[in-house]
Amino acid sequence: MANSGTSSAPELLVELDRDSRQPLHRQLADGLRDAVRSGRLTPGSRMPSTRVLSTDLGVSRRMVVEAYSQLAAEGFLHSRQGGSTRVAAVDPVPAGRGDPDRARPRFDIDFAPGSPDLASFPRQAWLRALRQGLAEIESSAFGYIAPYGLPAARAAVADYLRRTRGVVADPRLVVLCSGATQAIALLAQCLDGPLATEDPGFWLHRMVLRHNGVDPLPVTVDDNGIDVGALSASAATTVLTTPAHHSPTGVVLSAARRTELLEWAQPGRLIIEDDYDAEYRYDRAPVGALQGVAPDRVVYLGTTSKTLAPGLRIGWMVVPAHLISRVRTAKSLADTGSSVMDQIAFSQFLTSGGYDRHLRQMRRRYGARRKALLTALSRHLPQAEVLGAAAGVHLTVRFPRGFPIEEFTRRATESRVRLEPLAPCYAEPDQAPPGLILGYANLTETQIATGVEILGEMARQLDAT
Repeated sequence: MANSGTSSAPELLVELDRDSRQPLHRQLADGLRDAVRSGRLTPGSRMPSTRVLSTDLGVSRRMVVEAYSQLAAEGFLHSRQGGSTRVAAVDPVPAGRGDPDRARPRFDIDFAPGSPDLASFPRQAWLRALRQGLAEIESSAFGYIAPYGLPAARAAVADYLRRTRGVVADPRLVVLCSGATQAIALLAQCLDGPLATEDPGFWLHRMVLRHNGVDPLPVTVDDNGIDVGALSASAATTVLTTPAHHSPTGVVLSAARRTELLEWAQPGRLIIEDDYDAEYRYDRAPVGALQGVAPDRVVYLGTTSKTLAPGLRIGWMVVPAHLISRVRTAKSLADTGSSVMDQIAFSQFLTSGGYDRHLRQMRRRYGARRKALLTALSRHLPQAEVLGAAAGVHLTVRFPRGFPIEEFTRRATESRVRLEPLAPCYAEPDQAPPGLILGYANLTETQIATGVEILGEMARQLDAT
């Protein structure tokens, strides 16, 4: 137990039990979280510096930094670069009342894929971009004039895609939408004929297609990417694919398969290229977009969900000319357009170079977290086969046949470790190999190491039963 405080910071009581089996970093995060929830730390109050708190508690400064970062990501604290850390406004839970399970997050360590480091969202740079963009934009932009995207925003996205992904991007053929999920929903309304998806593939996209009246045909994926022979044997006239980094296995579509797929896309057929996390690569050279080779046969999709935050709901399509009118109409009828404020900020963020700087910073950070996850898996789960490590912000691990993945996931949940099984990605989940999709971008290296250690202990317990 320690009282933390200086002449310029509030007194803060935090209890750490070094004889407990619960790790100290979890005790620290729980103690601070409970102090905010109970109202002992009032909204707006300044927290002790990480140096002061670590000294008073006798723990490493890194542990305190990571605890503050975790609570900032959860919305309990607000941190300002170069400034103080303050308590956020949350609904307090009166002592002795309320559901104790709701007084804290369900998971201490969340390996759910699909999220970047939310605490690293460039708040100040985004606000500067918004202010500058608002100062330059005409008032007419706030009306119902551009349901498929502001001209400046579409031009900024087109320039970025040409420069970084080799996309043939005419701003007139760019449609801004609420993430790739909405893009797929809109395309489902605009395309004719059967549509195929990868098997395994992203389960949410399959659900979105079915919700919009399209029952996708599953096409197998192997070590070279989507099986174009199987695609050709199907009745599909459109295929949704992730060639640069297959979701979820991480396979890169081989050069031979790329050629075969483009040959398959004859007039009357279409490829939907979901380039969902191409910004992140580690052990391989960048792979250019398929759309850059055949812009008349490929719809290109992208999003900021993996680069900035899923909550922004910013995505884009680059659409062949023969489809643009139908897609624009579908977008207009869906919601009359995406948030103008977000478009203004994002276009300014792109043109100012802020987006590029943010991506460079996050590549370094995610590279270190990826390394931490690979090291921990090798040490604690050596029986697991790791897939997709060369790029992206998640790893897929497959266990030997017969591994009790459902029981493993259940025990992880009881230990407050969140896991996402691989099975829902398969058209026939019951036939899926036992596996997990482990996201690492929104976890610290300490959390990653601790989480995998817990998983390793559970696996050994299951082996012993």
